[in-house]
Amino acid sequence: MIRHIAIVSLSSGILGEPSIRFELEIGLRRLQAYGLDVTFMPHALKGLRYIREHPEKRAEDLLQALRDPEIDMILCAIGGDDTYRLLPYLFDHGELADALREKVFLGFSDTTVNHLMFHKLGLRTFYGQAFLPDICELSEDMLPYTKACFGELIATGGIREIRPSGLWYEGRERFTPDQMGRPLPAHPNQGFELLQGSPVFSGKILGGCIDSMYDMFSGERYPDMPDLCERYHLFPDAEDWKGRILLLETSEEKPSPEQYRRSLLYLKERGVFEAVSGVLVGKPMDEAYAQAYRQLLTEVIGRPALPVVFNVNVGHAAPRCIVPFGVEAVVDAQRQVIRFASDPSRPAVAHE
Repeated sequence: MIRHIAIVSLSSGILGEPSIRFELEIGLRRLQAYGLDVTFMPHALKGLRYIREHPEKRAEDLLQALRDPEIDMILCAIGGDDTYRLLPYLFDHGELADALREKVFLGFSDTTVNHLMFHKLGLRTFYGQAFLPDICELSEDMLPYTKACFGELIATGGIREIRPSGLWYEGRERFTPDQMGRPLPAHPNQGFELLQGSPVFSGKILGGCIDSMYDMFSGERYPDMPDLCERYHLFPDAEDWKGRILLLETSEEKPSPEQYRRSLLYLKERGVFEAVSGVLVGKPMDEAYAQAYRQLLTEVIGRPALPVVFNVNVGHAAPRCIVPFGVEAVVDAQRQVIRFASDPSRPAVAHE
């Protein structure tokens, strides 16, 4: 059972802005209701400008949380767009490798880049939720599906299986105090959709936000990002993808079909689709471009026998499940379930 959570701001520093203090307090109360001890790492609440200007302090917080024997779980505050800037402070002198401990690490969106950092060093992580968008949800409580997944992780240190949510929710347009207690518009969810290939496939899952992967190759947002990612060999090579399941989901920026195509082509050029055993694709936020994405996935991948399952409740569309990375998974689209192997070698908590 998880007992002590550390919250880090590895991308955006918005958690420290006074305008959202009311959201932080909602989330803190909910975590404490689980009986959890909560630590905000020293720079996590420094605000947007400070966090933007001090990637070395973000890295410092992560390393400190990893080294602290009392901390069981590291929870990302939110995503953002420049966590790649932590690379020199985590890898130049083996800092991350030296600090590495077997703990639960949870985040999504730009945190995709952090997951790949941990993957590079062999640490298994969890993808799919974060403090501000999930624990601090402005409805009267966390969204039920999201809450059930988070509760399982807190209680057991792992996730046993993922099934589709019965509902999906529109994104909230405003995050202001007047939204407190207001439910999100909800719609029936159609479950996992098999676009092609066998309904049953297996492998260890890896991936994340396709927008973040696009930025690793394009250089449009940050010109130095592709060079840094290449210098530190951050994106796994084709051999590393062999037999894995690729997870893809789109951000709140709702990339155009043309950008989505370019993103898939980057992955194809790196040999990913030739190596993996299947692809899981998250429901797009507000179902933006969903049909276009479906068509592009089958068209660009160009391997009709490769299983592709669409509409998984992971990533930026609410509600959100939690996907374990680095654990053997069996996807059964016919039975609408993704099951994960139990791992007796991994403790539920990691007190040193």
